[in-house]
Amino acid sequence: MLIGELSDRTGISERLLRYYERVGLLTAERRSNGYREYDDAAEQRVTQIRALLAVGLPTRVIGQLLPCATDTGALRPCPHVLPALQDRLSELDRRAAELATARALLRRTITDTAPQ
Repeated sequence: MLIGELSDRTGISERLLRYYERVGLLTAERRSNGYREYDDAAEQRVTQIRALLAVGLPTRVIGQLLPCATDTGALRPCPHVLPALQDRLSELDRRAAELATARALLRRTITDTAPQ
């Protein structure tokens, strides 16, 4: 499929797809006219990239993780990527705790301030 079709299928801009290719997360063959042509697995790969970006992983780590994906699209961490994943999980846990504290404070403030 051409880049426009991949963009339509994934909802990701062509510009961002070219960026993914430039940083090595996505590959495309080049037609004789220079157009990028993606295989059928590209759609699933873009979905994986977006999910991994959503949890805050940097593209460098994503690039190390994607080769470990199974044919079904499941991501199984490679041992050499595990420390980066554990670091990210620790950071998310820390942020979740901070948000829980802020939420409790806000709830208490609302309760204390609301007319009764």
